[in-house]
Amino acid sequence: MNRRLLAVPAALAATSLLVAGCSAAGGPGDPGSDGVTVLASFYPLQYVAEQVGGELVTVDNLTPPSAEPHDLELAPAQARRIGDADLVVYLSGMQPAVDDGVETRAPEHVVDAAVFADLGATEEGAHDEHEEETHDEHEEETHEEDGHDHGSTDPHFWLDPSRMAALGQAVADELAVVDPEHADEYAAGALRLGREMDELDQEFADGLATCEGATFVTSHAAFGYLAERYSLHQVGLASFDPETEPSPARLREVGDIARDAGVTTIYSETLVSPKVAETLAADLGLETATLDPLEGLSDDATAAGADYLSVMRENLAALEEGLVCE
Repeated sequence: MNRRLLAVPAALAATSLLVAGCSAAGGPGDPGSDGVTVLASFYPLQYVAEQVGGELVTVDNLTPPSAEPHDLELAPAQARRIGDADLVVYLSGMQPAVDDGVETRAPEHVVDAAVFADLGATEEGAHDEHEEETHDEHEEETHEEDGHDHGSTDPHFWLDPSRMAALGQAVADELAVVDPEHADEYAAGALRLGREMDELDQEFADGLATCEGATFVTSHAAFGYLAERYSLHQVGLASFDPETEPSPARLREVGDIARDAGVTTIYSETLVSPKVAETLAADLGLETATLDPLEGLSDDATAAGADYLSVMRENLAALEEGLVCE
């Protein structure tokens, strides 16, 4: 028998095994591959995906560090990434450019946090909607054209730790569809995240236990869910969009509220200018401090290794220091 003829099928068989092995090693979540690719639209969603997926996922964030997520515009290459990712995690209504990208690119696997976060109108949100109605028509049209008008729906659910666990479970469930071989690991990641959020929630409840009904003034109304969770009263200088400038009438109104409530501290925030908050505090003779709405991490925070948990604990310390409690 011709040995050269025997060598051909043997070589083909070896090649087939090699191709099959490479294909198996390159599947979602397999060691040696890039794992499942997850694209989050801004930082808190990135944090959830990282905690749930662990080393099995590669998570990228569409919003760069120190950038304001409301203002995000997508380059064509970024829009293409929405269609290429194994899973996209976003919050509809928060970033119009991302909403458009999801609609246009139609990724196969998507988690919309708005479905799981129980979004609604917070107390201060209802007030801000009334305040916006007093603006002239030109201001309203400009605000809407900028794509930042959330209406009366507060998107900042992640500032209430108790709302994060439901999103974690939703991400785990969808990752299990993308990568069923590692479904148990994703479920375990969601459980770990849930325990972390329970512990953080308890820290806030304990730390603010004597502050029930206390008023705090912030640059914009990002902390409504946190206020509701821990029985506080938030007063925002601006509405849900941090770039909206408060009117002189609104500043006078907030000044009256601060005096009546005995407020001692005006809170500015990261990622946007503190000028308005600092000016109001100076006019009223009050202190200033910082609360982080965690819409994104600053470059300094990223360099220092900060994450959702550490920043939230800094927020708790700032509230404990600046609120007037019993």
